Amino acid sequence: MEKVVQVPCVRGHVGALSAYSMEGVVMAKPESVVREIRDNHGRSYRVGESPEELIGRPRSSVLWQAWTPMAAVGVLQYGYGAAVPALMERNGWSLVGAIWLLAAWTVFQAGVGLPAAYLRERHRIGPRPVILTGAVLSALGLVALAHSTDLLGALLGYAVLGGTGAGLVYAACTSTVAKWYPERMGRRVSTLTGAFAYGSVPFILAAVVGLGAANLTPVLDVAAVVLLVLVAGPGLLFRDPPARWWPAEVDPRAWALGSATNPGRRQNPPAIRDFSPVQALRTRVLPVMYLILLGAGAVSLFNAAFVVVFAGGVATSVGAVALAAGLFAGINGAGRAASVGLSDRLGRCRTLNAVLVVQGVGQLLFALSATTGSTGALVVGAVLAGIGGGGFYPLFASLAREYFGEQSALEVHGLVYSAKAVGGVLGIGLAALAVTTWGWGATFAGAAVVSLASAWATGALRRPGLPSTLPLPRIPEQSSGYAV
Repeated sequence: MEKVVQVPCVRGHVGALSAYSMEGVVMAKPESVVREIRDNHGRSYRVGESPEELIGRPRSSVLWQAWTPMAAVGVLQYGYGAAVPALMERNGWSLVGAIWLLAAWTVFQAGVGLPAAYLRERHRIGPRPVILTGAVLSALGLVALAHSTDLLGALLGYAVLGGTGAGLVYAACTSTVAKWYPERMGRRVSTLTGAFAYGSVPFILAAVVGLGAANLTPVLDVAAVVLLVLVAGPGLLFRDPPARWWPAEVDPRAWALGSATNPGRRQNPPAIRDFSPVQALRTRVLPVMYLILLGAGAVSLFNAAFVVVFAGGVATSVGAVALAAGLFAGINGAGRAASVGLSDRLGRCRTLNAVLVVQGVGQLLFALSATTGSTGALVVGAVLAGIGGGGFYPLFASLAREYFGEQSALEVHGLVYSAKAVGGVLGIGLAALAVTTWGWGATFAGAAVVSLASAWATGALRRPGLPSTLPLPRIPEQSSGYAV
C-alpha cells in the first residue's frame, strides 16, 4: 500500500540548513513530497525526504556526533574503578565505601532510562534538551567527586547528579541514532554504545599510571570541563527526523521481507504484533529478559568496578595492571559493536547465550589468577570478560524490537535496561562485601555461576504471541531459506 502526501509547508529563514526545526523535530522543505508505505506486516513508513533536506548534512554525521558524547560520558562508569585507589588514599575511604558510590551511580544512570524513553517515544521532548541537561549534570558529578571528601557529598554529586546526567546522555544518543537509522538500527546503536566503554580507555591508562591523591582534584576538574565540551558541543546539533521516517534509498517492503539490505531478518523475524509496555509486562518473556540482564549486568559491572583494584594485587607491574584494565574496557566496547552483526548470522538468542558463556569463562580465569597469582590468566580473563560483558547489552535492545514491536521499542527496552540498576547494587555494592568477606577467588567463582546461569536462561526466550501448540516455538533460532 502506498499513499503520496504533501509535507506541511513551513516557511522561514533557513540559513545554512535546508530544514526548519521545532522542539527538536525536523520538518522538510516545502517542495518535498513524501510517500507513506505499508509493508506486509502493516507497518507504516514515511519515505521521500533525504537527510540533506532535513538537516543539511548526511545522516552519518548524526552517528559521529552521538559517538563523541558517548565516548566522553562512559568515563563516569568505566573510569571510576581506576580512580578508586586515589579516592581511598585522599579521602580515607574504605574499599566498600568507595565502591558503593559506583553502585548508587548505576542505579540513577539506568533508572533514568525509562522516563527518558517515555518522553522521547511520545514526542514530548526533543534530543537537544535531554543531552544538554545530561552534559551539565555529568560535569557537575565529576566536579563533586573532585572536591568532596565525605561520602554524602560524593553520593549526592557523583551518584545522583552524575548518574542521572550520564543516563540522559546515553538515552539521547541511542534514541537519536535509532531514529536516523531505522533499517540498520541494531548495528548502528551497538557501534555507538561501544564508545561508552572503549572511550574511557585513555583515562583508565592515565589513571593507573599517574593518578594519585595529590593530583586527583585538578585531574577530575579538567575531565569535567572536557566532558562538558565534548557532550554539549555535538548535542547542540541533535535533531530528530519526522515520525516513521525511512531512507529513500532503501525499499521498506523489500527490507521487511529480508532483502539484502536486511540480512538479519531471516534469523530474527519481527514481532508478531506491537505490544505496549503494559502488555509486554504481562508476557512471560519480558521478566525472563529482565532477570537475564540483571545477572549478566551484575557480573559485567562487578568486573568494571574491580578490575583495577584486583589487578593491582595480582600483577607485578603497573604496566600489567594498565594492560588488563585497558583491554577489559576496550574489548568490552568492541564486543558491543560486534555482537549485533554476529547475531544477524547466528540469531540473537544463540549469540546472547555465547557471549554470556564467554563472560562466565572470564570469571573462572579471574578466579584462577586470584588463587595462583598468574598474570597471564588475569590478562586473558580480562579479554574474555570484556567480550562477554559488553556484547549482551545491544542484543537486548534488538530483542525488545523483535519481540515487542517498533511502536514502543524504546520504552520496552527502558524497562529491561532498568535491570542494570539492580545489577549494580548486587554486582558492585554487595560484591564489595563479598570480596572483603570471602576473598577474590570465591567471589569470581560466584560471578561465573551467575553468568552461566544467565546463559542457561536464554533457552526460555521466544517471541511472545506465537501459538503455544507449535512444535518448534523458538522460530527466531531456526535457519530457513525463506524470510518471515
